[in-house]
Amino acid sequence: MSYFAEIKDGVVQRVIVAEQDYINSGAVGDASSWIETSITNDFRKLYASINYTYDSANDVFIPPQPYPSWSLDSNFDWQAPVARPAYSVERDYVWDESTTSWISN
Repeated sequence: MSYFAEIKDGVVQRVIVAEQDYINSGAVGDASSWIETSITNDFRKLYASINYTYDSANDVFIPPQPYPSWSLDSNFDWQAPVARPAYSVERDYVWDESTTSWISN
């Protein structure tokens, strides 16, 4: 069995477990709207989830943008406009979109 993501307008609608033959049969609609995904992330960057974007030009699944100020880097990871401070046992940080900065948690 494999995992397949249904893509509509570049966005994952659902993910199912199925055989390729089942997808190809048309039992779940147009076979071309289904893209295989990997639960072990060994291809297409990440396992597809609902509302992820499928970038067909780069053949990767991308999670939703976490905050409006964040941008996608060349590895298809979302990055804050300011680097996160180093984690320590005494202190961790969370993103504050209103100030576009990390604040101590």
